[in-house]
Amino acid sequence: MTVSSAASASVPALPPQPLTAADLSHDRDFARALDASDTLAPLRARFALPTLRPDLIYFVGNSLGPMPHAVRALMQEELDDWAHFGVAGHMGARRPWFSYHEQLRAPLARLVGALEHEVVAMNTLTVNLHLMLTTFYRPEGRRAKLLVEKGAFPSDTYAVMTHVAARGLDPEVEVIELAPREGEWTLREEDVEARIAALGDTLALAMLPGVQYRTGQAFDLARLTRAVHAVGARCGWDLAHAAGNIDLALHASQCDFAVWCSYKYVNSGPGAVAGAFIHDRNVRDLDLPRHGGWWGNDPDTRFRMEPRFAPVARADAWSLSNPPILSTLPLIASLAEFDRAGIAQLRAKSVRMTALLEYRLREIPSVEIITPTASWQRGAQLSLLIGKNAHARYEAFKAAGLMCDYRESGRGVAGEGIVRLAPAPLFNTFDEVWRAAEIVRDVCTRTA
Repeated sequence: MTVSSAASASVPALPPQPLTAADLSHDRDFARALDASDTLAPLRARFALPTLRPDLIYFVGNSLGPMPHAVRALMQEELDDWAHFGVAGHMGARRPWFSYHEQLRAPLARLVGALEHEVVAMNTLTVNLHLMLTTFYRPEGRRAKLLVEKGAFPSDTYAVMTHVAARGLDPEVEVIELAPREGEWTLREEDVEARIAALGDTLALAMLPGVQYRTGQAFDLARLTRAVHAVGARCGWDLAHAAGNIDLALHASQCDFAVWCSYKYVNSGPGAVAGAFIHDRNVRDLDLPRHGGWWGNDPDTRFRMEPRFAPVARADAWSLSNPPILSTLPLIASLAEFDRAGIAQLRAKSVRMTALLEYRLREIPSVEIITPTASWQRGAQLSLLIGKNAHARYEAFKAAGLMCDYRESGRGVAGEGIVRLAPAPLFNTFDEVWRAAEIVRDVCTRTA
């Protein structure tokens, strides 16, 4: 078995080299020259970028990606097939609904670095997280602790806390939250490893973020998975801000499972169908406990309507129902764009974009970049801690044409907040990076 990779014919021969401090410039012509040499630049025209204003800079694909133009035609085809075939569309539509999710296996596997039978498009992220917790959080005796990050995205926290409580355990006792050191914004991986080792044989599961949503910090999945496995526990990842953003290698990482949504960097629409990864060794273990549903049953025996659940030896075994066609189809269009580019090429461009943005944002009054400086420790996002009038400045950024998003800092400091800027390599430009920094600098200088 081999891990899927994008078709080489659609990928530029070599990714661009990272930009170093010596390469960078504040000159706008420098940014325009980067755009002129960008082999991925034509992909921008394949997306319907928001038209709230003609000069809008859409740096919020980390919250909701723009619509691929191809979605319109695909949607019309599905509506036409529904009208024409009715129930016969399950087998007779141009993309038969019975096997609809199967066409997503290969591109999803390429996106996240997996074997095709290890991935499935299904449900939403939090539903998938609960399904994975059912299988992989197996408290027994003293091994009952569940390690998560403190300050995780609320949906993850709610899912973990309520799931543990539903097992009849006390989440205040069994859920261990890991926070950065005092005065720091990001977790040190050596601290995560040390906490895992200290928990030892009390740890049942670690559930960690691929990219932390507030700070944009990216983690070494393989390194931390090794640490978890070394103490006999299982390891899962929430990739909501990592899928379609960084170059993942899920199969090679040896993690037990991962879940992600697809409406952020994967650009598949509001509430779009999410994804899950279950490692091959777990997929082949048909005795693992799980919630069952008709669509997880082996398709070779599905229509026998037998009372005993017979899971298929694929990630599909964790799916419950047939996929909702009209909210799954945008994934077809979006994943095709990732295949045109290749995730490695997109990641290389992303590294260059954040390097230029960081360079342009340095030394702006009342602004601190809390995202790690090292390119391998961040994705397509820089988080700006603004110490004064943060929300008013955020509104001023938007009024000037920079669409970004705002998060409370969580420290209770009056006037302080975090603005996240996410230049996405599929559809953003280096000139937009230049302009975005100019807006931030102008607003923060005028309102100092």
